[in-house]
Amino acid sequence: MSGQDAPRPAKLSLIIPVYNERATVRTLLDQVLALEIPSVQKELVIVEGRSTDGTRDIVAEYAKRPGVRVLYEESPRGKGAAVALGLKEITGDILLIQDGDLEYSVSDYPKLLEPLLRGEADVVFGSRVLNSPQHWQFRRFGGLERLYGLLVNLGGVVFTGLFNLLYGTKLSDGATMFKLFKAEHLRGLVLKSRGFDYDWEMSAKLAKRGCRFAEVPVLYKARSRAEGKKIRFWRDGWRVFAAIVRYRFSD
Repeated sequence: MSGQDAPRPAKLSLIIPVYNERATVRTLLDQVLALEIPSVQKELVIVEGRSTDGTRDIVAEYAKRPGVRVLYEESPRGKGAAVALGLKEITGDILLIQDGDLEYSVSDYPKLLEPLLRGEADVVFGSRVLNSPQHWQFRRFGGLERLYGLLVNLGGVVFTGLFNLLYGTKLSDGATMFKLFKAEHLRGLVLKSRGFDYDWEMSAKLAKRGCRFAEVPVLYKARSRAEGKKIRFWRDGWRVFAAIVRYRFSD
């Protein structure tokens, strides 16, 4: 013993918004809780959006687990509203927002954390494009879903390019769900977006604050609308476009 106190483990806060994810939420939560990351503690803040498929009952089973808190919304208000609620409750050094489905792999957490733990970045994106043989065409569905997949893929390319142009970043996948943030940079951040445009708002405001962005490649398995995908291109696409432009010139 040197007499010096051991360094405090980093604390990873996960906000997990869930709404009608009965088919996947139990598996996802079990995976997150089972994952051990050296020198990192976890806390889970689950925001349940008044699901109608039994998801709320499943989530309630986890409410008494160590390191887990469940917040219950009285009505579904959108993913952005759920994240804003969760932000008020987190106590960690690093924030990760995790969806309740299985499109992304929790096994990627350690490498997503590395640039933050080494002090090399303030924000880390998990890119589905880097090192991907499919490049930007990572949603490939059959039948009528093919057009939906193509539109959402193209939307990600266009919005990422627009974001890079307006904010001076060099991102390959600005639309990824996997975004990690140093919690210190989130203090005082007020989210106005209530839908899927919220994460573009977060990215925009942090870019304007001069935060350093980094990307690492991650695994991704797209799900279709029939499997529960909630993004709607025409509805959400316009909101994303408006958020990217609006927050470049206004807070």
